[in-house]
Amino acid sequence: MNASPATTLHLFPQGATACLPARFTYPFCYTPHPLCVRAAHEVMDYLSTREEWQEELAQGKMFGVLVVETPRGETGYVAAFSGILAGSNHHDFFVPPVYDLLQPDGFFKQEEEQISAINRRISDMQQSDSFKSAETGLERLQLCREQELQQARQAMKAAKARRDARRQEGNLSPDEAAALIRESQFQKAEYKRMEQAWRERIEQAKAACIEDREAISRLKEERKRRSAALQQRLFARFELLNARGERKNLCDIFADTVHKTPPAGAGECAAPKLLQYAYLQGWQPKAMAEFWWGNPPRSEVRRHGHYYPACKGKCGPILAHMLQGLQVEGNPLVEEARHSEETLEIIYEDEWMAVVNKPPGLLSVPGKEEVASVASLMARRYPEATGPLIVHRLDMGTSGLLVIAKDKETHQRLQALFEKRKVQKRYIAVLEGCIDTTEGEVSLPLRPDHLDRPRQVVDTVHGKPALTRYRVLKQENGCTRIAFYPLTGRTHQLRLHAAHPDGLNCPIKGDELYGTKAARLYLHADRLVLPHPITGAWLTLSCPPTF
Repeated sequence: MNASPATTLHLFPQGATACLPARFTYPFCYTPHPLCVRAAHEVMDYLSTREEWQEELAQGKMFGVLVVETPRGETGYVAAFSGILAGSNHHDFFVPPVYDLLQPDGFFKQEEEQISAINRRISDMQQSDSFKSAETGLERLQLCREQELQQARQAMKAAKARRDARRQEGNLSPDEAAALIRESQFQKAEYKRMEQAWRERIEQAKAACIEDREAISRLKEERKRRSAALQQRLFARFELLNARGERKNLCDIFADTVHKTPPAGAGECAAPKLLQYAYLQGWQPKAMAEFWWGNPPRSEVRRHGHYYPACKGKCGPILAHMLQGLQVEGNPLVEEARHSEETLEIIYEDEWMAVVNKPPGLLSVPGKEEVASVASLMARRYPEATGPLIVHRLDMGTSGLLVIAKDKETHQRLQALFEKRKVQKRYIAVLEGCIDTTEGEVSLPLRPDHLDRPRQVVDTVHGKPALTRYRVLKQENGCTRIAFYPLTGRTHQLRLHAAHPDGLNCPIKGDELYGTKAARLYLHADRLVLPHPITGAWLTLSCPPTF
């Protein structure tokens, strides 16, 4: 394949482009086009030759390829990396950044150095002998104060107990009774004098620290102000094109989002770089794909050589602008939901509740797109129903048993059963790969990836506890058929517990977020055991998977 160092365009040989797509890739859910796969493999081969990058690449990075057509009818691809590679934004094989924040004479590097100087001043002040000595002295005094005052309180309590015991004995003379009162008053006054003396000593110690503390606080405020101003100035320099030739900077693009301001690193992902370069060259974008190269991050599930959709937090608003003017494929999840609408089977029904077999591809509750969901279909089936109908949820790709309440009271009772873990749930899944154990449990705390919903990440600090028990049913042809018994109900719990290296390290087959896309997500809720919310009789409901 020919490559031009000046343009970084890698041309496909004649005859290889007969299968160009009619519409551009929907970037948030896609199967990589064959030309993108071909281009990605060439990028992977190139990365393997760069020995000086191997240590950094092993830490993991996202790369992207964009298939383009030139005005002269040539077809090829361009490649990009997210963020910075080997300390630089510029490498011959890849497109340049939208804006090079690393240029030595640019405002970003100059202001960044000023902020770094502030950081050094803060660190020097905090590490100085005088500051550390004053802070240590203050901490020691505060500890001594608490210990001495606590001892005084204990002594006062013991003295009060002795006085109370003496009064209980009776036969106190007036002089003795007065002496007990004077003793109590003296001890209270002494305690107050001790408190005041300590207060004065602490204030003196604080005064020795206050000047340095205030100076550090002022420096931190200056750092915060300058960092925020630098970010805004930087975001304004990221002027992004779309296929119509319209320009918008990051500040304008994110102005209508929930957070109003762009997240750090916006505009530096592979996808915006690729589209921006193609528009500047006058090339027509045809297809795009992004893949992960290297080890996974500690908290996320990213697999070496696997393809991933664009992140919605950083790239969602950006690509919504940059793709205007292109004929873009529809969201395949929406198309799948419309198809699944016709296949909603009722497994159980009485006057209070129903249980349906949700097909894969159908939402449990309405989403942003105007497509059917179990909730909307049930509202149509039960027009007299009250309350929110849906008691719990299954992921869009997950099939199986879903409980419906026909009235508000039943809904509340059913939700209480789920919250109190009175409902036994079993899921059947097929994993990509084999595991060593036959049964066990996975406990990994989870939280949402705020910049790439609906993805979840493992977070041992801020994540919510999540516990899954499992039992292997069968292993064959390099896959594992497994039963999951979730004891908690976190979003994507089974999918992440299966895929994460600290879990089973085998993604569920067809999981495009944490594994590899297939015809469907091989995860099915096949069994529910619960007491009836009204009668109390135990219900055992089952619906075997079709895979």
